[in-house]
Amino acid sequence: MRKESVLTLKLALPLIIGQVSQMLLGVADTVMLGKLGVTEIAVLTFTNSLFYLPFIFGIGILTPVSVFTSNARGAGEPAAGRASCRQGLQFAFVIGVVLTLVLWAIAPFLDRFSQPPEVAARAHSFYLIIIASMVPALMSVALKNHADAMDRPWPPFWIFLGGVCFNIFLNWVLIYGRLGVPGLGLEGAAWATLITRCLILFVMLGWLNGSKKLVDWVPRNWWRAPHGNEIKRFFGLGFPASIHMTCEVSAFSAAALIAGRFGEVAMAAHQIALMCAATAFMLPLGLSMALSVRVGDVSGRGESARVWPIAKSGWLIASCWAGFSTLIFLTLGELLAAQFNEDRAVIKLAGQILVIVGFFQLVDSLQITGSAVLRGLHDTRVPALIGFVSYWIFGIPVALFLAVSLDWQAVGVWWGLAFGLGVACVSLCLRVWRKTSSSLP
Repeated sequence: MRKESVLTLKLALPLIIGQVSQMLLGVADTVMLGKLGVTEIAVLTFTNSLFYLPFIFGIGILTPVSVFTSNARGAGEPAAGRASCRQGLQFAFVIGVVLTLVLWAIAPFLDRFSQPPEVAARAHSFYLIIIASMVPALMSVALKNHADAMDRPWPPFWIFLGGVCFNIFLNWVLIYGRLGVPGLGLEGAAWATLITRCLILFVMLGWLNGSKKLVDWVPRNWWRAPHGNEIKRFFGLGFPASIHMTCEVSAFSAAALIAGRFGEVAMAAHQIALMCAATAFMLPLGLSMALSVRVGDVSGRGESARVWPIAKSGWLIASCWAGFSTLIFLTLGELLAAQFNEDRAVIKLAGQILVIVGFFQLVDSLQITGSAVLRGLHDTRVPALIGFVSYWIFGIPVALFLAVSLDWQAVGVWWGLAFGLGVACVSLCLRVWRKTSSSLP
């Protein structure tokens, strides 16, 4: 297992750093808008809870790019790899347009989500600009998935990291009004995100088309239409994976809406806790991407006996990180919260929530790595059902009961989320064992 752990870490490192850098986009927005006031953070939380649900749905649909490309690489079939990349970009464009239209259609009804009136009133223009970034964001993800599966994760890492730095610079210029540009406040952060995501897409396309190492694996004709059986195969894997990911993210989005019922302080504390939890989650998320690629690669080579050691290596790394992050959240919760906002009530509540975040680090890390191993094995339908049951049959009902019936408010919301993550962890880990034990010697 030591050998597999080293190989997993070698691939996972740039993916983890890349995910952390992407998370810094949200952290930067939260910190820089937090200087404007509590309402601005609440608006950011509200709009993100609406945007990221369909965005994650789109990302889930695109997971076959990593799996199919890694299968093709393991089997030594460049044509199949080119098809995976081309289809991923095409589907990303179509899905992005559809999701943008859906989000645009609900824009007139932002005041129907039981949010504080001042939050709903400020959210409209910010929301419209953010949803325009859906298409370039998803297309960039498709290209990055292909590069990662080809064991070329570092160039996309530098491209996305450069985008993060550029976004922070644009935030500084457009939010506060620098270099002769008028300060746009909330809308400035939204424009910075849109411009950055478009730039990342163009740079990714330029790099892939100019890469000599990937010349045999990059489409020569990007606009060739996919066949019906290719579409069926792609969505047969991608749609259940998307449902699984969407169930989890939708639970957190619903949690944000529930927290918003208890006022701006609860909403701001929820956003701060979510940013901290999501930042810690980037390591197991990047690790899970590496696991999907590695499992897909060895499956393409016909080396199924290596899947279980790879899975164990992922769980070992994830558990070590979970122990470290738990210690941080349990001991430094309020100190972390104070870096985002100066309101004492917000800091105190966020600190209480971060204690809960600390408790669920292990189950959260194990469930995401387990689902990644299953995805690499083309097993997505049962995990999708597990995700729905865990978060929507158990997690959200428990969150509502604790938050409303027992009046635990935002703290109750997060205990409900922790319970749902625990159910998902146990179910997915058992599923991995059942799927891989038959290949053990």
